[in-house]
Amino acid sequence: MESASSGSEATTGGSTVCPRCAGEDITTVASSPVPGVWQVLQCGRCLYMWRTTEPARRTRRDAYPRQFRLTAADIADAAEVPPVPPRVAG
Repeated sequence: MESASSGSEATTGGSTVCPRCAGEDITTVASSPVPGVWQVLQCGRCLYMWRTTEPARRTRRDAYPRQFRLTAADIADAAEVPPVPPRVAG
């Protein structure tokens, strides 16, 4: 995976930031077959993924809905998801 940098995402000081948690550890998960058309990006801190072609409310921190934004403390204090129990035979 590679580090992402594109004009359609929120940036701080020229680096891409996560719309949901403002994390700066962003990687490119996939790119369009036609270079430069779109990318799928993922935040290394909160694991949020987005396409660069989505609307600003999904790609820019300043436009991301406030009620869904996360802070580093929110992530640190989040409860872990319990594992799925084994399947019962029968």
